[in-house]
Amino acid sequence: MADFWDDVRQIAKEVVAPFKGLATVAAKLSEKKTTISYPEFRRPMGVRSRWRHVLNRYDNGMEKCIGCSLCAGACPSNAILVVADENSNVARFSPGERYARRYEINMIRCIYCGFCQEACPTGAIELKDVFELASDTRKSLIYTKEMLLVPDPNRERVD
Repeated sequence: MADFWDDVRQIAKEVVAPFKGLATVAAKLSEKKTTISYPEFRRPMGVRSRWRHVLNRYDNGMEKCIGCSLCAGACPSNAILVVADENSNVARFSPGERYARRYEINMIRCIYCGFCQEACPTGAIELKDVFELASDTRKSLIYTKEMLLVPDPNRERVD
């Protein structure tokens, strides 16, 4: 007899379930809508949000990246390529012995975990809260060093 009443309760739950769902939808439809003017006003991002990568510079304009490839080693999706080269007295890009001659991040592969930022000993790579990353071509989603570097504060802009 207990099996019969268990079956009846189960059938009753299954009959009532769609109406509970409709009641939830009806309650959401009656709520006041919030409209955000997106490009002019942006909602504040969370403190731990991680989006676009940026290569930082020192205050004197030199690159912080020393080409150590620790970020590439820490990347679980193998999205970072670093090719290091030696600094010379004629051409000095970073304060260390080496610099990143080639630095690329494949944003299609990137999972935005932040391991590269954690592994960097100089704080060169940083994930900012810029989230407009859409593109029409796959080639433009491979960010080069020139795309990632913060503009030099000591160099005057010519527009």
